[in-house]
Amino acid sequence: MSTVVTSAAQPAPAHEHPNQFALLGQRRFAPFFWTQFFGAANDNLFKFAFTVMVTYQLQLAWMPPSLAGLVIGALFILPFLVFSATAGQLTDKFDKTAMIRFVKNLEIAIMVLAAFGFWGANAPVLLGCVFLMGLHSTLFGPVKYAYLPQVLDERELTGGNGMVEMGTFVAILLGNVAGGLLVATPEVGRHHVAIACLLLALVGRGFAQFVPRAAATDPGLKINWNPVSETWRNLKLAHGNVVVFRSLLGISWMWFFGAVFLSQFPSFAKEVLHGNEQVASLLLVVFSIGIGIGSLLCEVLSRRHVEIGLVPLGAIGMSVFAVDLYFASRGLAPSAELTLAQFLGMAPHWRVMADLALLSLFAGLYSVPMYALIQLRSQPTHRARIIAANNILNALFMIASAVIAGALLKAGFTIPQIFLFTGIANAVVAAYIFLLVPEYLLRFIAWIASRIVYRFKVRGDEAIPTEGAAVLVCNHVSFVDAVLLMAASPRPIYFVMDHRIFQVPVLGWLFRLAKAIPIAPRKEDERAYEAAFDAAAKVLKDGDLLAIFPEGAITRDGQLQAFKGGIMKILERHPVPVIPMALTNLWGSYFSRIEEKGAMVRPFRRGLFNRVGLNVGEPVPPAQVSPELLRARVEHLLAPA
Repeated sequence: MSTVVTSAAQPAPAHEHPNQFALLGQRRFAPFFWTQFFGAANDNLFKFAFTVMVTYQLQLAWMPPSLAGLVIGALFILPFLVFSATAGQLTDKFDKTAMIRFVKNLEIAIMVLAAFGFWGANAPVLLGCVFLMGLHSTLFGPVKYAYLPQVLDERELTGGNGMVEMGTFVAILLGNVAGGLLVATPEVGRHHVAIACLLLALVGRGFAQFVPRAAATDPGLKINWNPVSETWRNLKLAHGNVVVFRSLLGISWMWFFGAVFLSQFPSFAKEVLHGNEQVASLLLVVFSIGIGIGSLLCEVLSRRHVEIGLVPLGAIGMSVFAVDLYFASRGLAPSAELTLAQFLGMAPHWRVMADLALLSLFAGLYSVPMYALIQLRSQPTHRARIIAANNILNALFMIASAVIAGALLKAGFTIPQIFLFTGIANAVVAAYIFLLVPEYLLRFIAWIASRIVYRFKVRGDEAIPTEGAAVLVCNHVSFVDAVLLMAASPRPIYFVMDHRIFQVPVLGWLFRLAKAIPIAPRKEDERAYEAAFDAAAKVLKDGDLLAIFPEGAITRDGQLQAFKGGIMKILERHPVPVIPMALTNLWGSYFSRIEEKGAMVRPFRRGLFNRVGLNVGEPVPPAQVSPELLRARVEHLLAPA
């Protein structure tokens, strides 16, 4: 079932705005952005103010300060485990804008109750509000990520997610800072918190009124109110798409990773860095800024596509700087408690802050493309339930992080050693995920090739379909042509390639990992020849992209060769549009056959960072296709602009 959106929320062509910040000037995005921003800020202002109040102002025998943070955190997470499955169903069944407004109305009611609790210093009422705010966030979570792909196109999805992720962490930071400052005001602090929470809820509801309609994606869904059976059904539903499910696990691991660091900041600041509570707040500020910058960088580094090649880059950075944080902090000399100014005046502490900033920046690069991939690849009718399954997994992983970190501390680990353990574990988990889902690794290699080995410029890539089957035909100039086509496409491509390239070291492994289809000349191996066409037909039947190099071999003189007739045999079995493409300026590079001895002879024969390109033409209907026509189209694309 296709996604239905009213005209007010229709995606605009990507060329209408230059970058992700321009989305803040558009009604389909801006009211939603500010709605979720003020909701996240209110969540954290409320929770942090209550935590500080219990820790420093109230004397509760039944909830000592040492347990306050744990109890409040557990109550907030509990609804995610119990109600996420129901929230996903409601979001798929009903208009998402109606769900957003309902959730914001609920937030106002909760904040009215919380205001009563703050005014009377009533801890049981406030604990109940913590649970209810967890329920509020549980209901909003599926809407938050299911709304975006309904109003943004594929080229805007990474930028939109980056903005939301950045906004969320800035809101968390501001909420914590405001909560701590307001509740500390002598005598009237609790009253100020009560008023601030209610005002933020009202402002969020005001913005929600301007969110354009985003129609239900599965209005006929029958709600299963049993949270246990529906949770299990959601997890099975997510497991149905292997790439999506393993991406869910990847995101949940990121929450595990982040929770370890965030939960240890107060103790790390006090026991290891010897700083006061302002130093602990500084660590949170640095971490939040890093996440925000990393999230925003995703669009810049992805050419405005969903670029999952950034995920391995993010994972590498997370591990490198988590490990370096251990080395930066383990040898700090003991000292009396440091003020913020004293802490900043000591050079070794800047390395600690740099590690935290870069660790969180790479976490932003890791998470945003994963969220965008899940949104893009999930079936629209089930998208919210998939996201609800992710929220359930996130909650479980965060609980596991608290249990494991507690066990390590009890076993005698220091906090820097826990950071080291987490960094090493991240490398192991990431490697496992990337081997299970090689698309991440392939896209990373393609990203490296197109951004570092070459300066790769793509023109006309909007002609590459974001859904549905198509055949891509391209000139064959070098051994890395397929890698560059991968970098240009927002979707996986299955290549039909000469069987001999699978014997080339490294490249052979790479193309096997990409599930490329080997083809041999019919007179050489008729069985392999027919098997290749069978495999190609299956790719198109499954609605995927198939790429062929119709010249049949890499050019030996830099000229475009005659196109062979294999394309006609493919289209006879499954007629689909054909997209002509032309790789430019690759002849003469290290991977081309310009040298008499063959390719890959002189590594830097053209220096570093060669400028190469890909020109993409308009689709050719299958009924008009002929080898001669396709060759003429590719030749035209090769001509200087």
